[in-house]
Amino acid sequence: PRAGGWLGGGTRGSRQPGRALLTPGGQVAGLGNYGLRGTRHSVGMAVVDRRCCADVALATTRGLELVLLKPRRLMNLNGLSVTSAAEIYNLRPEDIYLIHDDLDKALGKVAIKLGGSARGHNGVRSCISALHSNEMTRLRVGIGRPEGEVTVSSYVLAPFSAGEQERLEQVLPQAATSLLEHILRRRAPAGEPGDRG
Repeated sequence: PRAGGWLGGGTRGSRQPGRALLTPGGQVAGLGNYGLRGTRHSVGMAVVDRRCCADVALATTRGLELVLLKPRRLMNLNGLSVTSAAEIYNLRPEDIYLIHDDLDKALGKVAIKLGGSARGHNGVRSCISALHSNEMTRLRVGIGRPEGEVTVSSYVLAPFSAGEQERLEQVLPQAATSLLEHILRRRAPAGEPGDRG
């Protein structure tokens, strides 16, 4: 990777003709509610935050170019932002990686899912609807389920507790690394390690 990490050195703006030849690596969209940082529902944004502070940034690693996106919309409308960026950067649904919270996984558990249904997640549902496809790869970051009489809605919009935040500090770098390794295996330029052949 370039100095500064896999998302270091990203720049705002659109792709310009004549730039250095890079193999498109895809779009990485950290889903959440813009302006509600630190909540469980915005853990997807928190993963991207570990590497990038911009709303849209271009980044390169090992010859791959990534579009990093944090939608400036509420979760239920994230798909509009993801679709708009996909059109600007000429990306197909299979080039898009969604990072989002998962109630069915305990905090600290991370898994990659290839396509499929939204499984009740409104941000993923919005992306499927806007892109007219369910082929996006998802990085699911576990947040666990609420206990007692706490509603799912209030739980996902609440900030992490101090103990959870401490655990999250270990999880976020692992989540970013896991997704990057997955992208590199799928998208490495021909003849390099990870080439799908």
